[in-house]
Amino acid sequence: MHMSRRCASLLLAVAVGFASACREDGDIVISSLTFDGVSQVDKSALANALETKRGSRLPWGQKQYFDRRAFEADLQRIVAFYRDRGFPDARVTSVEPRLNDTQDKIDITIHISEGEPIRVAAVELNGFEVLPERVLQRLRRQLTIREGDPVDAQLAAASRERALNDLRNHGYPYADVRLTNAPAGPRSERVIFEAIPGTLARFGPVEINGLGSVDDEVVLRQLTFKPGDLFARDDMRDSQRKLYAMELFQFVNIAPLEDREQMPAEVPVRVTVGESKHRKVTFGLGYGSEEKARARVRWDHVNFFGGARHAGVEARWSSLDRGIRAELREPYFLHQNFSLGFQGQYWHSDEPAFTQTTRGGRVVLRHQANQQNFWSVSLINEYQSSAIAEEARTDFTLRDELIALGLDPDTGESRGTVSAIAFDVGRNTTNNVLDARRGYVLNGHLEQAGGWMWGSYNYWSATADARYFHSVARRFVLATRVNVGIVDAADNSNLNVPYHKRFFLGGATSNRGWGRFEIAPLSSDGFPVGGLSMLDGSSEVRFPVWGNLGGVIFVDYSQVWPGSWEFDLRDLQYAVGPGLRYRTPVGPVRVDLGYQLNHIDGLLVNGEPENRYWRVHFSIGQAF
Repeated sequence: MHMSRRCASLLLAVAVGFASACREDGDIVISSLTFDGVSQVDKSALANALETKRGSRLPWGQKQYFDRRAFEADLQRIVAFYRDRGFPDARVTSVEPRLNDTQDKIDITIHISEGEPIRVAAVELNGFEVLPERVLQRLRRQLTIREGDPVDAQLAAASRERALNDLRNHGYPYADVRLTNAPAGPRSERVIFEAIPGTLARFGPVEINGLGSVDDEVVLRQLTFKPGDLFARDDMRDSQRKLYAMELFQFVNIAPLEDREQMPAEVPVRVTVGESKHRKVTFGLGYGSEEKARARVRWDHVNFFGGARHAGVEARWSSLDRGIRAELREPYFLHQNFSLGFQGQYWHSDEPAFTQTTRGGRVVLRHQANQQNFWSVSLINEYQSSAIAEEARTDFTLRDELIALGLDPDTGESRGTVSAIAFDVGRNTTNNVLDARRGYVLNGHLEQAGGWMWGSYNYWSATADARYFHSVARRFVLATRVNVGIVDAADNSNLNVPYHKRFFLGGATSNRGWGRFEIAPLSSDGFPVGGLSMLDGSSEVRFPVWGNLGGVIFVDYSQVWPGSWEFDLRDLQYAVGPGLRYRTPVGPVRVDLGYQLNHIDGLLVNGEPENRYWRVHFSIGQAF
């Protein structure tokens, strides 16, 4: 094996030597680095383990230069890489260098003989009987090293950490896990995890350091554990996240005061915090193809009259919406998982199909068990006025249609008080709120207005939204979203549904082949007038291009139907297109070009027939 590696290095050195004699050291660009004979390990992982790398294929991209010493070390790294993954006989058989005519660029092919791996004959868990049976069974399922696979040292180490975490999350803070391999045949080994649990322990007294104007009780009620509970490291991490989420502290650390020599059955905990400023003012400026210029200013007090109450006032202006909102939230209402919020607003929205003004507020009871799951109940009381677009209101041929939509035929307006109760539920397992690469999001909304409540309208509505993100080959992300909604009016009368509750689709965060709100049932003269059932979906592939720049290829589909429960998938409007993303700290800046696959005949935009088959959208944040 050593002779083979030396010969391979010598062969490359001879090939590069002539060119290097006429050049400075490190002046030969690596055009490509490929592997031959690699079939049982991940080629990308192997390439990432080496110091010698291929440069960017883009003309302006970063170049990589050949370094003989680094390459000689990489030949040894290849052998070590395979050995760690259970291939003790792997070796580099030869290296094939190819210089270009000007001898300033080189293509390198490394030929590898992988050999046969040593495989896992069995995975044994000894001493783990102290864990609950359901936890032990889950641990067996989730170990990354499995019977029949090569004996991968990294997967074995990750499995050991998983087993150790399960012990420390179920009352054994002093636990250790020993990992050993035992022969089981000519090319097989048993992988043995031996647990040394130590003392079963519980949480002891909690010590809090660093508080100034915040009371101890505020910190204690955010902890997901209390003295006497079975020790679990995850409880300390969850408590730390909850304290950060309150925005009261710029630093939070929760650490056990363990004594591994004595191993006491009670583990004291120290909570160390550093308070942040409780009052803050934030400003925001931006631009989007739909909103145009936008501005925002917000004032927050995160310890309003003590007790970690959160008060906030926000003012916003853009071409789509403007107004002011105020809120007050009691973070601890009867129980640490419940909060009670009060919201009030004066808000004006200027959509392409209608304008809307809202005055009023709501009370929201929210239950947040953990970072992933929530549900809430809201009591809504808002006076709202909506008016159809001016072009439709002044068209006297639409008079009967306006009446049928519940609008005043003279003013094109719908006015009244929405008194409703709403229920929301959600689950989010994504790894990043702004730019998810894996996980899923599920959200549901149910709203009932009228009936036993006061108010001008009588309807119920429901929407459900599902999103799924999956990483492929560490470079690509497959993202999918489906959104469905229904509004059902009492007595099947449009008078019982406020106009702004009707569905409109199309735009930067919907079907990107159309402009905002351009997908909806049309009036007899081609104006979108909204509907009571909708389906909106997207699928896209996200991939890196260079540095912080990425790209997407997407397909969107959607439709709005006039009546409740009126779905016909044959009516869907489709759009496809490419997009660019530039990653920033506040989320990706994006540009999308959507092309319609099936046009909407008779559609009017700003009162004129719409003949374009494409739209360009610019905004911040992913489309979903």
